[in-house]
Amino acid sequence: MHPAFQAILTIIIGVGGCVGYFYFSNQFLDKVVFPSRGPNAGRNITRANMVRPWLFLFPALAALSIYLAYPVVETLRLSLTERLPGNRSQFVGFANYQQMLSEAKFKEALLNNLLWLVVVPAFSTAFGLLAAQLSDRVRWGNIAKSLIFMPMAISFVGAAVIWKLVYDTRPIDQEQIGALNALYLFFGGDAPVTWMTQIPWNSFLLMAVLVWIQTGFAMVILSAALRGIPEETIEAAIVDGANPFQVFFKIKVPQIMSTIVVVWTTITIVVLKVFDIVFAMTNGQWETQVLANYMYDKLFRANDWGVGSASAMVIMLLVSPILIWNVYNARKEMQ
Repeated sequence: MHPAFQAILTIIIGVGGCVGYFYFSNQFLDKVVFPSRGPNAGRNITRANMVRPWLFLFPALAALSIYLAYPVVETLRLSLTERLPGNRSQFVGFANYQQMLSEAKFKEALLNNLLWLVVVPAFSTAFGLLAAQLSDRVRWGNIAKSLIFMPMAISFVGAAVIWKLVYDTRPIDQEQIGALNALYLFFGGDAPVTWMTQIPWNSFLLMAVLVWIQTGFAMVILSAALRGIPEETIEAAIVDGANPFQVFFKIKVPQIMSTIVVVWTTITIVVLKVFDIVFAMTNGQWETQVLANYMYDKLFRANDWGVGSASAMVIMLLVSPILIWNVYNARKEMQ
């Protein structure tokens, strides 16, 4: 089957299946289970209205159970076992975790992830806030926002390919197609640099790719928050003699601090799971390993399901507190 036809067929079946489920399940509930006629019509309508939300939630709950709850439980089980010949397994307790903690590559991945956690959310949020503020002050601000947001439409692998070309290195006797090397030589560099092998700068060059992608996300959310600031507070500050910098840092930023924190933590979750960029550009070589790429190497290259699953559990444990905190804050703001 042609891939395009297969994609169209998938969309038709998927969308049609969802519409069909909600329509026919609703009809079945109202006409068969709790018919809205006869002497018990009022009570049946009340019961149907109590069941209906769960009926609509069922597909999502089923998908979460199959694709989230079960994998988590199975990954935990695999992290505590060792695979044996004949498709058998043996319980080994925390031996896989001990082995993982003793490996230099895991320590490298953990330290790199911590570095990513410091750099990427900070720069993405700062650049997004700066773009949101400045784009509201020019006529072509919407065009600027569209261009800044555009990288969000590109997959991580696509972005990695684009930036791999930016960092590309050719021999000195050939024309440099990599923008970074071309600029480096133009401004007096002696020879082209293989940027992806320059430790520790290669890690920062990888982070630049994710900052480039996430800045658009931060800009859109923070731009909406800035537009929601009451004009009265800004006008009062200007009347009191505040300059633009004071208005921005002392009036605007404190009022959108909760949104800034949400953006920061959301990007933090993305950083903890970062895989595609590192895999496509360096594959974890030259001391650029991260936790998700380490997990992939263990699971699918070394075929070590125990240590690979243990590293997956570490990533989940690092992400979970941030998710819980975000949900807590969201519910607190809704009250």
